[in-house]
Amino acid sequence: MPKVLIIDDDKQICEILSTIFQRMGYDSSYQLTLKDGLNKISSDDVDVLFLDVNLPDGNGLEAIEVIKRQPSAPEIIIITADEDVDGAELAMRSKAWDYISKRGSHKNFKFALDRAYEYRKQKQSKIQEKSIKRGSIVGESRLIVRCLDKVSRAANNDLPVLITGETGTGKELFSRAIHNNSKQSHAEFVVVDCTSLPEHLVESTLFGHTKGAFTGADSDKTGLLKMADKGTLFLDEVGELPLSVQKKFLRTLQEKQFRPVGSKKEVRSEFRLICATHRDLTDMIKNNQFREDLFFRMFSMNIHLPPLKDRGNDINILALHRLMGQKGQQQDNACTMSPEFLEEIQTYEWPGNVRELINTIDLVCSDAGAGSTLFPHHLPGHIRAFNIRNKFNTSNMNESSAKTLSLNGKTANKLKFKEYMDKTKYEYLSDLLTNTEGDIKEACRVSGLSKSQLYRFMQQNNLKDI
Repeated sequence: MPKVLIIDDDKQICEILSTIFQRMGYDSSYQLTLKDGLNKISSDDVDVLFLDVNLPDGNGLEAIEVIKRQPSAPEIIIITADEDVDGAELAMRSKAWDYISKRGSHKNFKFALDRAYEYRKQKQSKIQEKSIKRGSIVGESRLIVRCLDKVSRAANNDLPVLITGETGTGKELFSRAIHNNSKQSHAEFVVVDCTSLPEHLVESTLFGHTKGAFTGADSDKTGLLKMADKGTLFLDEVGELPLSVQKKFLRTLQEKQFRPVGSKKEVRSEFRLICATHRDLTDMIKNNQFREDLFFRMFSMNIHLPPLKDRGNDINILALHRLMGQKGQQQDNACTMSPEFLEEIQTYEWPGNVRELINTIDLVCSDAGAGSTLFPHHLPGHIRAFNIRNKFNTSNMNESSAKTLSLNGKTANKLKFKEYMDKTKYEYLSDLLTNTEGDIKEACRVSGLSKSQLYRFMQQNNLKDI
């Protein structure tokens, strides 16, 4: 039976809607706070969510992104007593299914529920059509599972895909996974590194050229676009593609044909396009550094890869996978990681992401020697220095929050240790954001935390800057 959840602080509305939905054949339940609702979504498979905007402990619109991070996120229908145009627009931009006024007819709720669930069934059936071959993609975190779901959807169509994420997050790996699971898998996967293309040779490299087209063109040359015919063209760091080439490339995408440099004849190429970038293309468009029409042509589907620091235990999984999978490394000769080493690599923020982690594991194994047990001492100095600073900052924050808790007349002996520590962290962060009026830069200065550390603690404690 499909499951429906209502998150609304008006118990009467919850009971009315639950009764209506149950009569329609749905398993309906409700929660009166955002926190309880999010816990319900995390612990249960919810198909459709009716979410109020103004809740006693948060804003429903702001919670959409958190809900969407769930591996099997429900379809979201926003309900509100305030007919706010800006709120409705934000809901649509956040991929909510619908935005319904509580003052409307019950038929609106019933119709939206049936349509949302019908869409969900179609979406899930498409995802289940084909099991994904991961290739070299390693990880079990919710964020990575969600990205793999998008890979599955992308592999089942020919739409252009834009993969975004920080440097080192694995954009090419995910691009290859789409190719290897698609109908283009029998043909070439052609990689174009836009950062390494000399500007005066970009057109020749992409489109090809004829003999004598320019000085040094001693023979005909097939361009990369033609080489990708019937296969996949992967433009890595597409934001570096010169503006002078973008217009010609846009026409190629639209017509699937182009003219090599110096040629009078057009060449046809039926390629599937996947692009990747670590840059914000919308900002580049505002600064006239990237064509808006090309962006919208490429932006049919988007897969955003999370930074490694947000992937939880995937850090340890990736490290172990690298240890056991090194070329020529017998399992008996592989290094092993001590608990202290695992704790250290879990603490570090990995600004270079997966690429930095893999390089670090290779380095420490080479230095330690085959069959060694890895300890924190084996790690590079900059990693150990970052971690020790992080530990001091965390310790100072805990001491400060403990003092605050004591001044408020609260004692630790009434709580278990974990409950007490969680409470002190929450109290400190809440006071910090209030006193700095939500100014993240000032909050970092006062607390001694880095911006990434502060955001991580805020996320762990379900706090937002005010």
